[in-house]
Amino acid sequence: MVLMIQAALANAGYTSFDVAGSGDDAVTLAERRCPDLITSDVRLGACSGIDTVRSICSNRCIPVVFVTATGWEVRQTRRDLAVVQKPFSPEELNSAIRTAVANPVPLG
Repeated sequence: MVLMIQAALANAGYTSFDVAGSGDDAVTLAERRCPDLITSDVRLGACSGIDTVRSICSNRCIPVVFVTATGWEVRQTRRDLAVVQKPFSPEELNSAIRTAVANPVPLG
């Protein structure tokens, strides 16, 4: 899954990636280097991906794409967020990336 996401991001022109295995890791990595785009699952280990992304984006508007099997959870929180339902095609992910970058949604 991570390799498919990285390939789609590389095709969209992104050249640097950090991969976090937990919400705490994601926050730490984002503090070290502010991301240009965030892809996240709803579940990040024991943490909520939605809460983690909110924390990262609390003081800045960063484009976000949720890649998850539980897209309905994201939609309950915010209908305007970019969501790609697992399983997904590279085209679906690329489209969601373009949408998120063109219309970043403030989460803070």
